[in-house]
Amino acid sequence: MARLGALRPPPRAPRPPPCALLLLLGAALGVCAFFGLGAGRGPFSGAPPGPRRDPAPAPAPARLHLLLMFTKAARGSALQARAQAALRSLLRRARLPPGQALHLHFVSEPRSRQIARGLLRPLLPGLPFRCQVIFHDVDVLTEQLFPVVEAMQKHFSAGSGAYYSDSIFFLSVAMHRIMPTEIERIIQLDLDLQYKTNIRELFEEFDHFLQGAVIGIAREMQPVYRHTFWQFRRENPQTKVGEPPPDGLPGFNSGVMLLDLEAMRQSQLYNQLLEPDMVRQLTEKYHFKGHLGDQDFFTMIGMEHPELFHVLNCTWNRQLCSWWREHGYSDVFDQYFRCEGQVRIYHGNCNTPIPED
Repeated sequence: MARLGALRPPPRAPRPPPCALLLLLGAALGVCAFFGLGAGRGPFSGAPPGPRRDPAPAPAPARLHLLLMFTKAARGSALQARAQAALRSLLRRARLPPGQALHLHFVSEPRSRQIARGLLRPLLPGLPFRCQVIFHDVDVLTEQLFPVVEAMQKHFSAGSGAYYSDSIFFLSVAMHRIMPTEIERIIQLDLDLQYKTNIRELFEEFDHFLQGAVIGIAREMQPVYRHTFWQFRRENPQTKVGEPPPDGLPGFNSGVMLLDLEAMRQSQLYNQLLEPDMVRQLTEKYHFKGHLGDQDFFTMIGMEHPELFHVLNCTWNRQLCSWWREHGYSDVFDQYFRCEGQVRIYHGNCNTPIPED
């Protein structure tokens, strides 16, 4: 089975029609392309991506890549309803300049792929920009992920068979190793989101990454990691680990993640942190046992190497869950939950209702 990261662009001449080219690539990868119609045009195959940020201003990339996990959708209508609401608000508010296209990547199994197509079909016609939908087979990606994330799953999973214990829910951790190298930046998004602004503005956050940063992510807005790091905090009473913002380190929330895949590929530090021995050393140092998958991994390495992360403003991932307010942390809860400014993305985590427009 071909590795996604090993792909290279096909020769320029002779060149098949754009649609045929993408379908041939999809057949080789276990990837299915579903062409969205936008701006009154037919199926779109974009120009090659623009260069990464440079000391001089770089042209905007021709393709803006978003990835959404959409698996096990047939098990209930609640996930489908959340996904439909998220996609509707995303596409309704999105605006792209001429020459740019939105590429929506879905990670799904066959049944969920059918459901996703049904949700998208009424949303794509009439869009004022070009949009293409690409489906990635969850089993193919899991097979490629497992050797990379196997060692960390026991530290950051709820248990065998639990939602986050599946390798695919560590996709963001190792996406730079399995996505095609021509995809340099991608944003991974949860499905329980509602968008209040143009998604293109979120891509502009990549331009604010400092040297060495590889991931953009917002702070966790509950005292989740105050609780998880309890033993380390007891042994280190002056630590900022688990403390609330602005001066503390409350951990991260993975509902909205900007992944600079090219920077992740080039970062020796980040790739060292994926090694089983490094994961073991850090989990032992922090006495860490989590259950939230990639979010736990990023939180733990962020305590040790904050320079790897660009911290998004809370308005880009305004989490609404307040579970920990009623479970032992009411005295400090508001210090974590506070978020000032105009909300740009609401996150209805733990099935919390999202305010209507």
